[in-house]
Amino acid sequence: MPTNLRIREALAADDVALGDLLVRAFTAQYARKLPEVRLSPERLADLRDQADKRASATIFVAELDGRVVGTVAMYPWGSPRSEAWIPGAADLRFLAVDVEFQGRGLSGPLLEETERCARTWGVPAICLHIRRGAQGVSRLYQSRGYVRDEDGDRDLGPRIFLEAYVLRL
Repeated sequence: MPTNLRIREALAADDVALGDLLVRAFTAQYARKLPEVRLSPERLADLRDQADKRASATIFVAELDGRVVGTVAMYPWGSPRSEAWIPGAADLRFLAVDVEFQGRGLSGPLLEETERCARTWGVPAICLHIRRGAQGVSRLYQSRGYVRDEDGDRDLGPRIFLEAYVLRL
């Protein structure tokens, strides 16, 4: 981890930078690894809408030399945006590192902070979903102890299938 990396909670002043980062990161990720995936205008708008996320989640920001370079959101159980299937569990979503900074180990500190946060919340687990076919993303989570849990899978239509993973705390 770079010594000049800071993980903190997101502020309203971060909304535009985080929305832009999420759109760039998700678009680039899908273009490289799942080229058949096209982000709908609704999905792009959702990625940009940080105010809505902040209203129901704890959002963390990775700053490198004062520049926002990564983010992740953690939704508590009962949040209207939570997709957790395990009662009481937190839901981890929207992990992204700016394309310019990918491959530098920045997702690890973001995940460490969400896992620390979940433990302070006293939740039994952290749930998340990964689009089927995103093997690199699933390997990242599995390396941290997340395991596949088919009970939480989501079939969202003809070309969208989300595989469920869980980290028991």
